[in-house]
Amino acid sequence: MQPSAPHYEERLTAPRSWWLITALVGVAGGLIMLPIGPLAMLGGLIGAAAVAGVVVSSYGSVRIRVVAGSLVAGEARIPLSALGEAEVLDEEEARAWRSYKADARAYMLLRSYIPTALRIEITDPADPTPYVYVSTRDPKALAAAVTAVRAA
Repeated sequence: MQPSAPHYEERLTAPRSWWLITALVGVAGGLIMLPIGPLAMLGGLIGAAAVAGVVVSSYGSVRIRVVAGSLVAGEARIPLSALGEAEVLDEEEARAWRSYKADARAYMLLRSYIPTALRIEITDPADPTPYVYVSTRDPKALAAAVTAVRAA
């Protein structure tokens, strides 16, 4: 029997405060429509809350996975054979790599509400991307999964 392959999966969900803002956008939509009438107010409330909810949900539905020899980060699927050293970034280092240390050619899956990240060098000479920056709540576990799958 073959042991199960190391696996990592994380969903970067939007913070709870963003859902509160979504509700407030709905209230604002209702207030904007109030002068037209109560039915228009209800429509404005529901419509504005629905649109804001879709925006928050779609932004917060990005997934990070290590599966089948690949790192899947958002829409990017990177073979682990093209990845080099993984560097776990604490809050300060992650902020530096999001700003003044950043390379415009890098693939960055970042979420400002997640303070930690993982930076992985790209070793494929045909790829102009120097590294992958991935916001993650557990960078050590993601680095361990990438290293374990690559070594297997």
